[in-house]
Amino acid sequence: MSRRLASSKSAEITKAEADIRARLDGQSFDFSAMAAVSNIYRAATTVRSHMESTVLAEHDLSWAAFTVLWVLWIWGEQETRHIAQETGSTKGTLTGVLKTLEQRGLVKRSSHPEDGRLVLVKLTAKGTKVIKDTFPEFNAHESLVTAALSLSEQEQLATLLRKVTAQVAALEQGSS
Repeated sequence: MSRRLASSKSAEITKAEADIRARLDGQSFDFSAMAAVSNIYRAATTVRSHMESTVLAEHDLSWAAFTVLWVLWIWGEQETRHIAQETGSTKGTLTGVLKTLEQRGLVKRSSHPEDGRLVLVKLTAKGTKVIKDTFPEFNAHESLVTAALSLSEQEQLATLLRKVTAQVAALEQGSS
């Protein structure tokens, strides 16, 4: 039976990683980096899928829609380019998400008063209610998915992931 990285069992993932090392033996790859990045991706995908199929599905929200509502709730009215940056969305994806949210009466788009080429987005009262109703359950599931970690481990994980994020940002700035 083959071992797959998609498994939810730690022992199977470890065995899959060993299979990869064996297959690539003798080549100069950074296996620790490979395992770290693979596990970052796997964890992010698993958590996102869990949140979408539990909390967000009950509120008829996608991950992208939820993050847009979250950004607007926390920081208020924003230009679309800032929302795209904060949510990690492309302009095209964001346009579709905003169209859906606007049709549902959760956000309102308007022209920027000083530069008509820019679009501002703000939560409506209905949108504010949706994010206020959704977030407590979302946060409860954040607690559930990190329950296997101690508070110290959760803080350490957050710190380490911030370092990875900062490194990627530095690499991208260096290439521009």
